[in-house]
Amino acid sequence: MALENRLTEDLVRIASAGGGFRIEVGMRQTDDLVRIAAAASGGGGRVIFAGVNNLVRIAAAGKGAVSFE
Repeated sequence: MALENRLTEDLVRIASAGGGFRIEVGMRQTDDLVRIAAAASGGGGRVIFAGVNNLVRIAAAGKGAVSFE
C-alpha cells in the first residue's frame, strides 16, 4: 500500500517513531500535514511533502524535520 493511501493517524505514528518518508500530499488537509510534521519533529524523523501549498504553518510545526518539493 502506498503511503499516500495511509490514514493520517498511520503517518503520524510512523513519523513519531522516527520513520522518514516522502509523500505526495494530494487532497490531504493542511491540518493533517501539520500533525505529521509535528510528529516528525518530536520523533526525529524527516518527511518530504510534495505538492504542498500552505508551507509556513507546516514548516513551523516541523521545526526543521520537513522538506518540500
